[in-house]
Amino acid sequence: MIPGRVGKSKSKTTFVCQNCGAQRPRWEGRCSECGSWNTIVEEVTAAPADSRSKNTLSNKPVSLEVAPLQTENAPRLSCTIKELDRVLGGGLVQGSFCLLGGEPGIGKSTLILQMAAGLAKSGSDVLYISAEESVPQTGQRAKRLGINHPKIKIGTENNLESICELAKLQRPAVLVVDSIQTVYLPDLSSAPGSVSQVRECAGQLMNLAKSYNISVIVIGHVTKDGNIAGPKVLEHLVDTVLSFEGDQNHHFRLLRALKNRFGATHELGIFQMGSEGLREVANPSEMFLEERTTDAVGSVVFCSMEGTRPLLCEVQALTVKSPLPNPRRTAIGFDLNRVHLLIAVLDRHANLNLSFSDIFVNVVGGLKLIEPAADLAVAAALISTESGHPVDSTSVYFGEIGLTGEIRAVPFIELRIREADKLGFSKFYVAASNKKHIFDLPKDLVSKIIWVKHIRDLIDGTRRPMKAAPRATPLTI
Repeated sequence: MIPGRVGKSKSKTTFVCQNCGAQRPRWEGRCSECGSWNTIVEEVTAAPADSRSKNTLSNKPVSLEVAPLQTENAPRLSCTIKELDRVLGGGLVQGSFCLLGGEPGIGKSTLILQMAAGLAKSGSDVLYISAEESVPQTGQRAKRLGINHPKIKIGTENNLESICELAKLQRPAVLVVDSIQTVYLPDLSSAPGSVSQVRECAGQLMNLAKSYNISVIVIGHVTKDGNIAGPKVLEHLVDTVLSFEGDQNHHFRLLRALKNRFGATHELGIFQMGSEGLREVANPSEMFLEERTTDAVGSVVFCSMEGTRPLLCEVQALTVKSPLPNPRRTAIGFDLNRVHLLIAVLDRHANLNLSFSDIFVNVVGGLKLIEPAADLAVAAALISTESGHPVDSTSVYFGEIGLTGEIRAVPFIELRIREADKLGFSKFYVAASNKKHIFDLPKDLVSKIIWVKHIRDLIDGTRRPMKAAPRATPLTI
């Protein structure tokens, strides 16, 4: 080293994708990892200090203490909201790290405030830190929701180090941070919401949750595609990922568990937004079917499994002869690729000429069906709208359709039939291979099952010729 010159730590400039977290030595318009455009941002990181020393090693052995394996269930904190407790797997686990994502204005802060009120009623201390609003603004929302409990403390802070110090001082049972994209660590030079800030802040909060047995809940924003903003490592760090979905033009909100280390995944909780906050929906199946007409063409009822809950919903289909050379295919709440598959199967094995028709498939109520068990219901709706004859309003369809036209078995067949029977349905179109999965159903319910082996068996009971329309009288001029 040159005498009189002090050694300085050099900073390093990297270009990081804000969508996937990939690092590049130079700027690129499109990320080569995830394919996103204009997501690479320059970030400056300080080089680590030189920690080399002659006396860093020691010959003294270090003993490690290993705790015995505990097989009992982890203690949980009740939110006193049945839908939320069920989605979490029975309540909020002590010392867990939970992430709640959703679109702006969907009601995330409202849900967390009502959750904090429920936790306070059950005797848990809650520290709510808002990095986006002031204390009076958060207090006004709590007053509008009718929340006023001494065990809930509200604060506003953006510095994560100050938040952690306050949590260590207060020692609450639950810490809420709203939101993870607005807090920052002063040691990092990047802006709040960047990949490095989100990753490091999430790591600090995870250490806080595990070291001090504090249940940490963070709120995260979502991108245009509906994914939680930030790197994927954020979802890997947390124990539970909750997604709050819904249309702002409707009153219903859907809470899904996308990841849960302490319970079942893909659980669904349904709420209704009102002037006094979110309200639980006691019977969601009845809610999704309350506006269904009895003799509607192209309307079929399907029983979906959302986690461990059977849920009845309405599937609608519409076919119209298209004047376009390439007919339109539109699906809302259902995979469009499976719609193309079902159209090909119906054309080949059921002699339905759907190649020149515009086809629209819709799942009523904002639900998104991802399981292939809905194939039979969608096919029945397409057959009904093409033939012009309505499906029996007391029938329920569930089964997977293969490329050769066979109907395959689906799981949880007994739960689906019991839920449909509870709401008054008396005909169940089920795959014939599901006979071996019937164990505890009463004989009167088994007698109402219509076993279907092939798509042609479905047409025999669904498709009927459409009545011919009367001819129009020609005009005379």
